[in-house]
Amino acid sequence: MPDPTVVLIHGAFADASSWRGLHAALAGDGLDVRAPANPLRGVTGGDAAYTQSVLAAIDGPVVLVGHSYGGVVITAAGLSENVVGLVYVAGFAPDEGEDLGQLLSKFPAAVAVQYVPRALPDAGQELFVDPTGFHEAFCADLPADQASFMAISQRPVAAVALGEKGGVPAWRSKPSWAVLPTADGMIPPDLHRFSYDRMGSTVTVVEGASHVVMLSEPAVVAETVRQAVRACAK
Repeated sequence: MPDPTVVLIHGAFADASSWRGLHAALAGDGLDVRAPANPLRGVTGGDAAYTQSVLAAIDGPVVLVGHSYGGVVITAAGLSENVVGLVYVAGFAPDEGEDLGQLLSKFPAAVAVQYVPRALPDAGQELFVDPTGFHEAFCADLPADQASFMAISQRPVAAVALGEKGGVPAWRSKPSWAVLPTADGMIPPDLHRFSYDRMGSTVTVVEGASHVVMLSEPAVVAETVRQAVRACAK
């Protein structure tokens, strides 16, 4: 089997540039790496279908990588036939019938994340992370100037995404790997442990890393992706 294409799905409050460090770390491996934009309108609002349209245009196997809310997206979109492995980078991994609110209520958060809502023309809402607490919650191990720009350039997520119930998860039928940052301020690390243990994932723990571990520790995340690619290419 040829090396799988690696497809990187970013999470909420970020964009595809959040994968730049990981892409650079993988650049010399000869892999086909792609980082499409995630619409952030909700899994059933189009995010999973859009990701599946990207996957359908790829000839051959795919290792699908998701960060944060991108983990929800790959859990749904990973049912695509050509997906051979899943990698969760500080990513949510809901089971059938679970929503993000339920998952987050299971474990106490280390940081009180404040969300700022904004009304949408269709009477819905989208959410931002309060810029005043963004550095601590989202990327505490990055320099302050980088965090400041990320805070003012963040992409909001549709509020409906927090209450969507998960369907049949791809991780029940596909092998998975996970990167667990122990200082994640957005998603409790104990929730990551619960999720990744439940999936039977091969887990890489990164001590002291923040929610954006792929930016602060790209070499570690890259090695996890390589493990998945090697395993899925056999």
